[in-house]
This record gives sequence, structure tokens and C-alpha cells, in this order.
Amino acid sequence: MKEYGIGMIGFGFMGKAHTYGYKTIPLYYENIPFRTRLMGVCTAHQRTAEKARDLNGFAFAATDPDELFSHKDIDMIHICTPNAFHKETVIKALKAGKHVYCEKPLTTSYADALEILDVLDSHSDLVTQMTFQNRFFPAVIRAKQLISEGRLGKILSFHAAYLHSGSVDPNKPIGWKQDSAQGGGVLFDLGSHVLDLIYYLIGEYHSILASNTILYPRRPAPDGSMVDITAEDQSLMIVKMKNQSSGTLEISKIATGTNDELRFEIYGDKGAVKFNLMDPSYLDFYDNTKPDQPIGGEKGFTRIETVQRFPAPGGMFVSPKASIGWIRGHVHSLYNFLTCVHEGRQADPSIRDGAYIQYVMEKAHESNKKACWITL
Repeated sequence: MKEYGIGMIGFGFMGKAHTYGYKTIPLYYENIPFRTRLMGVCTAHQRTAEKARDLNGFAFAATDPDELFSHKDIDMIHICTPNAFHKETVIKALKAGKHVYCEKPLTTSYADALEILDVLDSHSDLVTQMTFQNRFFPAVIRAKQLISEGRLGKILSFHAAYLHSGSVDPNKPIGWKQDSAQGGGVLFDLGSHVLDLIYYLIGEYHSILASNTILYPRRPAPDGSMVDITAEDQSLMIVKMKNQSSGTLEISKIATGTNDELRFEIYGDKGAVKFNLMDPSYLDFYDNTKPDQPIGGEKGFTRIETVQRFPAPGGMFVSPKASIGWIRGHVHSLYNFLTCVHEGRQADPSIRDGAYIQYVMEKAHESNKKACWITL
């Protein structure tokens, strides 16, 4: 059986999520024709690298990413670092001949994304994937199927949002995600996910009108000092798509009372779909071709119980009828990447998709700065 060696660069929250995927894939997917080995884990500090190694079973710990790039038994690199470090790490990994699984967003600017694409053009044999894991819930997969089958007909309009409340407290010390110099801001953080979902389900963007908000001009740093804030807490957008549909997007970390609320509503002339990540086991589908007589006939939203009904070889463990959780999207996203590597085909969403979303986000920032519509 083919074995693939894994190198993990960065081991904060997302490094743990990716490692969880490797440890559980053999349970979720039966009789897969490959296996993986956690080889190297790299963090900025030796102590944290050694802790990650010891707790999770990596073969070695490092503080220099080059130790992973040069290791002959590492086939693929996971990039789980802050956004500002993505470009250099992706490029080095590709030049070292490693497949790449990269956390979103791809970079901190579209210019950096284009540099990555220039290198990728010379390494077309390598498989890359962005960690847009929200594509990989059965409910979202089913929504894509319904749209592709024409069950919604002509897409007319949509509304999507990704809402958190973690930045409402003015006394909460900031992290790197509130520092624009490190690629922070809610548009890159949460917006990349919702922009990718609409891109995945509906298609490419045509034009955008965006307005960003910084709630508190100054916030406390971890050391208690007050610092100026340059990264937005909220982004509101009106977007027009190349398929002639239009919609609204809201991305916020100042939505009081929310937890991890990623939702979308898509309306067509033949049907509609609704999804909310806080209720991820179901997709709501409205079939407008059903009769409305007598007394309403068969009209109305139907709850499709997608729960954990993944395509084979998934869907066996846990029960396909069991409720699904946030981490399961990450596991299936990783399984998709590994399967593409093993079969020698390009993954979707690829780094090229990540570059496109980077372009859209840059145009959103441009729209906010100029206070006008921007055509992509």
C-alpha cells in the first residue's frame, strides 16, 4: 500500500484540525488504497514543536521549514501559519516538489498570489488544494448537485453571511487576525469562506460594492498597551455575478449573539435552497415546480436530511444518520486532497481557486476604499 509522508508547518488551532483529519481518516473511510504517516511538524519555537510531536506522533520536530522541504520521506506540506507567511512557504514547498494543502486565504495580496501561480505553472504535476472545508459538508454537496441539475432553474438572487461575535468586546486583546500587516481582517478570515461558497455554487463574480467597518479604532494588545486598529471587523457587500444573478454578503465578527453562523440562501425561478452551519445536518430545498393545489398542494420547503451521508467510501462510520459536526468538513476536505494526490489528478478547490478568491477580496477592499462599484 502506498504511504505518503506528511509535513505540517504551523501547529495552532488549524494545525490541530488537519492532524485530527489524518488520525481519523482510517476510521471514516474504509478500504482506501493509501495510508499516511505524520513525519515532520514545524513551529516557530522548539518547545511547541516538540510538544506537537510528542502529543500527536510526528516523527520529528523542527523550527526551520527547510527541514521539511528537504526531507525525502515527506510528500506533502500543510501550511497552517498566519497569512503573511503563506506565499514564501507555498513557493518553497512547490519548488521542493511537494504537494501543498494550504489554509485560507492563499496570501495577503493578489500580487503575491500571482507569484505563486507563476511557480505553480512550472510544477503542474503537483497537486494543490485550499482548505475551503465548508464545501465538503453533505448538505453543501447536495446543494451543488441540485443547482448543477437545474433544479433551481435560473439563479435570480442570493444572500450569504458568515457571522461571529468574538470582536464585540472592546477589552479583548487582539491577535494577528486583527493586524492588517499580517493579513488580518474579517474579509480574509471569514470572508474567504463565504466568497468561495458562492463561487462554488453559483460561479464567477462580475462586480462588487463593499463597505467595511472598524468597530473600535483602538484596542488592547496582548501586553495591555492600546494600539491602532487597521483591520476591519465587518464587511458588507452587494455583488453581481457573471450568470446575471445578484446578492448580498455579510461578513462580521461583531454580530452579537452568534457563534459560527455560516449561511446561504439561493433563489432560482424553479427552486431555492437554504443552509446554516449551525444546523449542518440539513439542507432546505423548495421545489417551485410542485403543484400548489389543492390547499397548497405540495408546495413548501423540504428538509433534506443529508446528515453524514457522504459518498462511498465515506458514510460508513459514524452512522450516516448521525448528526454532523464542524470538524467533519475538514476531514472530508483532507480526504479529497489525499485521493487526488493518490490518483494523480488536480484537486478542487485548488490553489488557483484560492488565487481567484484573493483577487475578489482585493477588489472588495478597493471598492470600500473608493466607495464605488468595482468590476472584476
